[in-house]
Amino acid sequence: MNSLKIIFDRDTWQEIFGSIRKNKVRTIITVVGVLWGIFIYIALSGAAKGLDNGFEREFENVAMNSMFVWAQSTSIPYEGFKTGRRPRLKIQDVQKIKNNIPAIQFVAPRNAKGIFDGSGGSQIVRGSKSGNYTIYGDFPEYTKIATKKIFDGGRFINQSDIDKQRKVCVIGERTQKELFEKDENPIGGYIRIDDIYFQVIGVHKYIEGGGFESDGDVFIPFSTYKKLYNTGDNVDWLTIAAYDDADVVAVEEQVKQTLKRIHRVSPEDERAFGSFNLGEIFGRIMGFSKGMTFLSLIVGIATIIAGVIGIGNILLISVKERTKELGIRRALGATPGEVRAQIILESVFLTFIAGVLGIVLGAFVLSGINSATVDLTDFPYTNPTVPISFVLGALVIMVTLGTLIGLIPAQRAVSIKPIDALREE
Repeated sequence: MNSLKIIFDRDTWQEIFGSIRKNKVRTIITVVGVLWGIFIYIALSGAAKGLDNGFEREFENVAMNSMFVWAQSTSIPYEGFKTGRRPRLKIQDVQKIKNNIPAIQFVAPRNAKGIFDGSGGSQIVRGSKSGNYTIYGDFPEYTKIATKKIFDGGRFINQSDIDKQRKVCVIGERTQKELFEKDENPIGGYIRIDDIYFQVIGVHKYIEGGGFESDGDVFIPFSTYKKLYNTGDNVDWLTIAAYDDADVVAVEEQVKQTLKRIHRVSPEDERAFGSFNLGEIFGRIMGFSKGMTFLSLIVGIATIIAGVIGIGNILLISVKERTKELGIRRALGATPGEVRAQIILESVFLTFIAGVLGIVLGAFVLSGINSATVDLTDFPYTNPTVPISFVLGALVIMVTLGTLIGLIPAQRAVSIKPIDALREE
């Protein structure tokens, strides 16, 4: 109760502000040190979170633990086969990979015409309109690895389409605009792909950052693609997603080794199968982001501690300068607890004010960064923020440090004997 009385006592605050006014320049410089520490922490943490959010946005439409694997050419002779042989991925490889690698969640074999073969795609005709577009042969599992946003009223390829080899397709936004009238509903309509009629069952929304896919792509069932282009059991590449807790680098190596055994390729041949591991890249990005957050924490706390120590020094000087005043107070009956509480309160007050100003300044800077990057699409950065729990935690740390550092000058003030203080000057 006595402590609360001191906190809400008008005379206490008059003395605190009087002390601050006597040491304006030193107090401001010291407060700026604490302010700068919390500002660095807020700004760097927010910036790291913005980068984190940006990459999550880029990866939101694809499984984070995903990878792509394709066949290239051998670089080592093996089992009678010469160097330069080009193994071909087969549809049968999918089940063998699943059986051998439990960490794999989904495997989607894919074929494409117009992206890797240099053909420029297939000609698609509707009435008097035509154009060349990339054609993909896909399984429904593909959407479990890379999300496809389909406009209302449509759908993606399903297992029934695969089983019955249906001549159905999902077209892109650009394909719809170029082949259909402005207000015409393409769902249920027909287009000719290489002189074969296909019914449109959906229109997919184009998403930035979708790799080599574009807004004009056309997706058809894998089995229909196989029949249309006579690809047999060949597969251009495999899109693979591992479980969230799996080691994606280890899974990638296991997939390659499994394919080497299937296709009789030397285990040491590093060129026979190519791959691109999104999971590994995402892991590195997240590691960098966490490192930035940790760095901001270390730098911020170090700067805050330096500033708080400065506040302690200012108060020590203040106590020395107020020796006579404190001695008179003691002589008039002020208890050691009251003197100690006043000095600690001054330390906490300065630390708290510096912290709040640093947080406000940091929030203002992050708001400016957010405004400058809100429409940014060519760089993965969005919504730089700091969780409120982090901010409150930083304030609690600062107040705690302010209390602890205030104990030093407070104890110095308490140790002053009234008779010695009155002899000063």
